[in-house]
Amino acid sequence: MVTKAPPRPASAAHRALRLLLAAGVTAVSLVAVPGTAAAEDDKSAGNTLTVAVSQSIDSLSPFLAQKLTSTSIHRLAYEYLTNYDVKDARTIPGLATAWTPSADKLTWTYTIRENSKWSDGKPATAEDAAWTFNKMMTDPNAATANGSFTANFAQVTAPDAKTLVIRLKKPQATMTALDVPIVPKHVWEKVGDFSKFNNDKQFPIVGNGPFVITDFKVDQYIKLKPNKTFWRGAPKFDELVFKYYKDGDAAVAALQKGEVSFVPNLTPAQAAALGTQKNIKVNDAPGRRFYALATNPGAKAQDGKSFGNGHKALLDPEVRKALFLAVDRTTLVDKVFQGHAVEGEGYIPPRFGSYFWKPETGQKRTYDPAEAAKVLDAAGYRKNADGKRVGKDGRPLDFRILCHATDPNDKAVGKYLQEWWGELGVGLKVECLDSVSDPWVKGDYDLAFDGWSVNPDPDYVLSIHTCGTLPETPKDSGATDNFICDRQFDGLYAQQAVEYDAAKRADLVKRMQSRLYDTGYMNIMAYPNALEAYRTDQIKSITTMPEAAGNLWGQDGYWSWWSAVPAASASEGDGSGSGSSTNIWLILGPAAIVLVAVGVWTARRRRSTADDRE
Repeated sequence: MVTKAPPRPASAAHRALRLLLAAGVTAVSLVAVPGTAAAEDDKSAGNTLTVAVSQSIDSLSPFLAQKLTSTSIHRLAYEYLTNYDVKDARTIPGLATAWTPSADKLTWTYTIRENSKWSDGKPATAEDAAWTFNKMMTDPNAATANGSFTANFAQVTAPDAKTLVIRLKKPQATMTALDVPIVPKHVWEKVGDFSKFNNDKQFPIVGNGPFVITDFKVDQYIKLKPNKTFWRGAPKFDELVFKYYKDGDAAVAALQKGEVSFVPNLTPAQAAALGTQKNIKVNDAPGRRFYALATNPGAKAQDGKSFGNGHKALLDPEVRKALFLAVDRTTLVDKVFQGHAVEGEGYIPPRFGSYFWKPETGQKRTYDPAEAAKVLDAAGYRKNADGKRVGKDGRPLDFRILCHATDPNDKAVGKYLQEWWGELGVGLKVECLDSVSDPWVKGDYDLAFDGWSVNPDPDYVLSIHTCGTLPETPKDSGATDNFICDRQFDGLYAQQAVEYDAAKRADLVKRMQSRLYDTGYMNIMAYPNALEAYRTDQIKSITTMPEAAGNLWGQDGYWSWWSAVPAASASEGDGSGSGSSTNIWLILGPAAIVLVAVGVWTARRRRSTADDRE
């Protein structure tokens, strides 16, 4: 639903002018000085919505990007064939207005909308979609991020500008949930090496989503402007900026000062402090992410070659079992997340009810450090004279865990793990890095804090644990999350991918989660709430997903930032820290008496009573 933006309020200069006239001053002329609010008014400067982010952008190429910040931005810049309804996440039209499968479900025909244009004015057509998918099918580098969606495609054609036809090798359950950004052929067909092209040198970037990417500086900011020709209607804010903050406290301080409009991923302490402050609203809702421990299963490439320096003891399922028996999820939810999370079990968060899975009573690994010690003893990892667990090779069980330096939860959980595992005789070094990507893709880790946002269709987050997403060689990059390659898991994945019956497919997805749980390569510790805050004096209204009780950051769509309506006070410079300038000079009469408008306004406000406000 498109909400009409409120009328622009009177500028500080105009308010001051009215006050002066009321006081009997005449012959007033207004001069706009460069850099002042008056000059900005003359240029019709509007509102900027600034979002604080702590995650670096891995790539602005939709063919390479996998991090949440990057993919969230791509949802703003490019249309997908289909979208998700903001109310209940059901499939709704995107670039495609309709879709029809053949009787055998092997041919899908999509009708492409006529009113979608690229931001350079050219029409978005079925040919763009066909080119996007064909590029992914024929160039492995173009399939890096989303190749699982097209791996089963046999042929993609565009008989005309409005018709896209996809022929499959076998049925595919994700045909109404192809989360692939469609790119403009006339721009991208000029790209050479897709493995190296990050799409971050020439601006504005041509897209057909609600926003257009206009500027980018690594680990500083990315700027977007509204796409005035977007078929659903242009966004209300005049600019959207994602500003990078390495430190979460710095981002919160910026929100308090009004330097940013929105901050996601709050700690409970930050949320509690912000919740008491004027002009700030905290959103606390069930999230779509899981928070997990991932173990290095022995990094391998599809050519069979091993790489990395993961601890060999973690290849022993008994060691993994013991470690996870010594993780108290209840304590983590209570102490680290302070109740703003749900205890972890299966791979899919409870928000996605039909796919949510719980382990059976006899299968569940509950917190039991005594049992963990027995498991290690039985597996031959006994304590030496120093109380350290050692293997049969005499090597101590000393592990490293990759920690995101920007995530306070990682650091807090790391301390608990050091304590719990230390009592077992297991050492743990917490290695907190600004970017964990380099050691992770090289396999140079033992354990890592892991987490993904899950889409309404779980295919993608399941696919990243299949053998086919491993890198082709140790020198290549793949779409794998954690180098897991389990043939039983792969078999179940293949079955769910072709199952159109919703209930049967949900059962297969649950069996996949059960298998992943039993292998012990992943330990889901919690499902954190979406804990975020925004300034109500900058954002009048904004839509969560789902609307009833959902998140704003990292949605399955573009609804939050597209729907956001500027607050009337955001451009007034009312002292709330919104960043508006009020240094407006008034030159009065022939004597050229110079006054500062903000001073007049302040003086008048001091004399006014509580009921005498404009």
